[in-house]
Amino acid sequence: MTGRIVHFEVPYDDGERARVFYREAFGWNLMEMPELSYTMASTGPVDEQGMPAEPGFINGGMFQRTEDLTRPMLTIDVPDIDAAWKTIESLGGERVGEKLPVGDMGFAAYFKDPEGNTLGLWQSA
Repeated sequence: MTGRIVHFEVPYDDGERARVFYREAFGWNLMEMPELSYTMASTGPVDEQGMPAEPGFINGGMFQRTEDLTRPMLTIDVPDIDAAWKTIESLGGERVGEKLPVGDMGFAAYFKDPEGNTLGLWQSA
């Protein structure tokens, strides 16, 4: 089902400080992925594929803060990022950056809604 919030992201200035904080404050399981300059965050039990094993929570990630990506955000599942961008732009939103491959799992991208909020898009491979 598309349109669901499937992921969250938290930008940081100091990766180690952020990882220690979320690990100690909330018990998150954090896995650094240096090849992607990213840290995966599991907020609850996961299955063999790293997906939530219980209803009611989502997993996320952490990355180095950039000029365009400065605040925590939610990521929305869509079947086609390019088509979603067209709809978003027709409704007054705008693209942020480029569509990026995420290993062999799918693609990620960002957009701003008409209120200026930045959110993510996810397209499974």
